[in-house]
Amino acid sequence: MKEYKVIQPKLGLSKRMEKLEDLLNQFGREGWIVKHVAQSAYFVVFERDKNR
Repeated sequence: MKEYKVIQPKLGLSKRMEKLEDLLNQFGREGWIVKHVAQSAYFVVFERDKNR
């Protein structure tokens, strides 16, 4: 079974790419995989196995 997480990151105006990279790496260490990045609404959908 899969579980999903949707976030809308608050990255500010400076160092946006570095902050996004750090955020993605943080969730990656927890087992989350990026499934979708919406550019217009700017949110990220993650997926992972529920019974890990």
